[in-house]
Amino acid sequence: MGRVLIIGCGGVASVAAHKCCQNSEVFGEVMVASRTKGKCDALKARLDATGTPTAVYTQRVDASDAAALAALMREYRPDVALNLALPYQDLSIMDACLEAGVHYVDTANYEPPDTAKFEYSWQWAYRSRFEEAGLTALLGCGFDPGVTGVFSAYAQKHYFDVIRTIDILDCNGGDHGLPFATNFNPEINIREVTAPGSYWEDGAWVHTAPMEIKRGYDFPQVGPRDMYLLHHEEIESLAVNIKGVRRIRFFMTFGESYLTHLRCLENVGMTSIKPIEYNGMEIVPLQFLKAVLPDPASLGERTRGKTNIGCVFTGEKGGRPVNYYLYNVCDHQECYREVGSQAISYTTGVPAMIGAGLVMTGAWRRPGVYNVEEFDPDPFMDGLGKWGLPWTEDFSPVLVD
Repeated sequence: MGRVLIIGCGGVASVAAHKCCQNSEVFGEVMVASRTKGKCDALKARLDATGTPTAVYTQRVDASDAAALAALMREYRPDVALNLALPYQDLSIMDACLEAGVHYVDTANYEPPDTAKFEYSWQWAYRSRFEEAGLTALLGCGFDPGVTGVFSAYAQKHYFDVIRTIDILDCNGGDHGLPFATNFNPEINIREVTAPGSYWEDGAWVHTAPMEIKRGYDFPQVGPRDMYLLHHEEIESLAVNIKGVRRIRFFMTFGESYLTHLRCLENVGMTSIKPIEYNGMEIVPLQFLKAVLPDPASLGERTRGKTNIGCVFTGEKGGRPVNYYLYNVCDHQECYREVGSQAISYTTGVPAMIGAGLVMTGAWRRPGVYNVEEFDPDPFMDGLGKWGLPWTEDFSPVLVD
């Protein structure tokens, strides 16, 4: 049994902590650390109430302060640091791991606070430092990115000689009954949705206007939904690691009410990340908007419906064409009954726990910085079925035009 330090105490961290405590054969101890210790203590009380044999501890720490993080790591001596804080804090946490000699896992790539641009270049630049330290850094171990990368590696290993196209389809068919709310961190969600879109084709990026490309898709167990092409970080790593792929796209579903509200907020400047002066103070409009929107962690009890997230692959095996759809369906209310969170947090927190466990046990451990698709997918796929995210295969899917 080992120790994991979970950095952050939002909805995803809560799910990951619950799952670590369920998986007590691997995780003998869990420490949850964030800037608000009261939230950590409340989570500890809920975890202790489950009767888990996993010992749970809490601590206050600022994830932007690498020196303070390193000091905490040296004191607690975790086997793995699971970064479930903001993507702005990835590099400070990686720095702390290097200083303290701790393996690193996250769910989202680094994004500068002042620029709506997320890519792996900043974290990939740490490769030699982690190699020299004999430490593993596992990047993007949520669902998308995360499970979608494992799905790609699994498809490549078992069903294809070469994958030609990958379409990642992310459908949230849930309804929380509110006029406007985001299902994960509002600041990150809105920055992602309002950014220009892009996809990978024939060795180069193709750029689009935000929400320019729209498609319809009939999602199993959810039904027909409109989805829009977005830029998403796993495209960047899959283009490098899935050899022979010609095109990779990412689509996410949005309802018309969400888009209408978002357009209005954007038109009046509330989605801007450029600071403005108000009453003698400097504020960022999007950060203020985040403060007045519902906390995604509060939506679990009221959210009904299901998510469907997966990948549609085309390619060849033995000279014959293969079409393959690999996906997971997750029920919001079932997630809430189990761990007190909705399915968006659940589908990110469960893979984060699985990845941290694989690094901790050595199954996914080697010095350097890696994306999930660079490891053997089979033990991760086994973990998905075991820990609440069973997957379904379809060899005659409807292809996206």
